Amino acid sequence: MKITTNKIDSANAKINAAITRNTIDANVEKIAHQLSKDAKIAGFRKGKVPVSAVKKQYGDRLVQDAESQALRDLLNEALSLMEIAADTLIGEPSISKFEKNENGIDVELTIAMRPAITLGDYAAMVPEVAKPAIDDLAITIRIEELAGAQAPLVNIDEDRALVNGDSALLDFEGFVDGEPFEGGKAENFSLRLGSGQFIPGFEDQVIGMKKGEEKTIDVTFPENYGGAKLAGKPAQFKVKIHAIQAKEPVVIDDELAKKMLPGFDDANVDMLKEKVKEQLENEAMSTLYNEELKPTLMELFVSAYTIDLPEFIVEQEMDMALNKTARDMTEEQIQEIRDDAEKLKELRETFRDDACRAVKATFIVDALARAESIVVNEQELMQTIYYEAMQVGQDPAAVYKNYQESGYLPAIQMAMIEDRVLSKLLNDKIK
Repeated sequence: MKITTNKIDSANAKINAAITRNTIDANVEKIAHQLSKDAKIAGFRKGKVPVSAVKKQYGDRLVQDAESQALRDLLNEALSLMEIAADTLIGEPSISKFEKNENGIDVELTIAMRPAITLGDYAAMVPEVAKPAIDDLAITIRIEELAGAQAPLVNIDEDRALVNGDSALLDFEGFVDGEPFEGGKAENFSLRLGSGQFIPGFEDQVIGMKKGEEKTIDVTFPENYGGAKLAGKPAQFKVKIHAIQAKEPVVIDDELAKKMLPGFDDANVDMLKEKVKEQLENEAMSTLYNEELKPTLMELFVSAYTIDLPEFIVEQEMDMALNKTARDMTEEQIQEIRDDAEKLKELRETFRDDACRAVKATFIVDALARAESIVVNEQELMQTIYYEAMQVGQDPAAVYKNYQESGYLPAIQMAMIEDRVLSKLLNDKIK
């Protein structure tokens, strides 16, 4: 077998070879001899089946297996010649040529490898992280919000108008074109003003009304309203206010602290404020990490490193982007690019830069994860998907199976690894 190798760069290589007829024939003989030991063929005892009977029984399958074995041997020998470790290969080799002739088979394989990345002192590239400052006012506001959510509504006896934040106990009935519509009527309904619970404009016009007051409110249903019969249509609501209600005032004292920290017998105001401060810090850090620091740090790494990219993975990424775009196209647009190969090629090429960036980022994260000994195993991946599915009321097993069948699990796993890698690097730089 004659082999010619071309290691294009650290991520791509080509292998050209001529597999001789003698190699295929020798493989057929070897496989046939192995099968003769276990094959069950009528008229022969197990282990006593002649090779000639095996060849007659299995015919083309023997040749296919012999060719497959020759390809495996070819790949192993080529990797050895190029000093490429088998565990650095990505996916299966792409067979770009497989031409049979009277002398054997002419073959060309394209292989992709995990690119070599010299990370250097990557930790020095990570900026220092300052914890967001949480002031006393923010802590007080959060405590009042948390306590207020559990506080009962009480009627306001004083003669005053409704203001934003009040709850109005009211009757309403809606009309479109002078006719009442289904679901447009309620009695003694409690509406917190400012909640956005009703269609735009309704709550704004309730503000300023007083107990016992009746009023007709003019609004227009949004164009994207769920009910097609009402979407975009003007409506009138007859409204009557029965009572103005508000939450009982929150008193921040040790008694409130004990209610809000039931697991702490010695709970007091200072402890409550400290716990709430920690909560606010965590929320602020999460927002800072996810919206600013992590994206910025990833862009920094992508810009800083120059690496070879496996071409077929870039091509796959471009195809996925093209397919995603096609899902949002009209039938006419799809047909247009189907009929114009050049236009399709041009459209696909527009995704190359983003595809290269995404593939590059993936390999940088992979290298950083190895350096930081960060892994996400299958059990953790499943637990995360199950938890998120339950959070939105979906069947966890069905969601996981769908991701599995769609081939999304590796991407989800890599996203989790990226999140952990960047979080660890940033956490190490917290002042």
